[in-house]
Amino acid sequence: MAQFTVNPQRFDPYKNFKFRVKWDGRYVAGISKVGGLKKTTEVVKHREGGDPSSSRKSPGRTEYEAITLERGVTHDTEFEQWANKVWNFGSGLGSEVSLKDFRKEITIELYNEAGQLAIAYHVHRCWVSEYQSLPDLDANANAIAIQHIKLENEGWERDYQVTEPAEPSFNEP
Repeated sequence: MAQFTVNPQRFDPYKNFKFRVKWDGRYVAGISKVGGLKKTTEVVKHREGGDPSSSRKSPGRTEYEAITLERGVTHDTEFEQWANKVWNFGSGLGSEVSLKDFRKEITIELYNEAGQLAIAYHVHRCWVSEYQSLPDLDANANAIAIQHIKLENEGWERDYQVTEPAEPSFNEP
């Protein structure tokens, strides 16, 4: 486990509105929302023959919940291209799935208010299980058209190489 350097001047937790997502070595444009990183470990209950009425609990399988990424609809085809690697309609027999590269490693980065990288997570073996290219369209609405992808994954881990930044300060006269 990595050593943490603690900033004694930082009291407030980080805000959730400065972040970036990266895959294939580059940042993905326009992402406005990232679903939370959540894992759940099943509880396995068991009982020994001599125990009167109590049971013991042990950890079982750990499942990682899917992560949803949202962004406004533009001409950028990054979401669509990745979704098409899992199932490409009309591509012909034997080429519906891009088995070689339909999974990706992604990085989710959280920044402090000054725009300094504060925390990063690497999400492993992601693939698109759901893609919405257009939302419901409504002539009476006044909203941004949002597309989303849902990423199944096989786990995530914090990047402990990213340490707490030295926060900037304005020099007072």
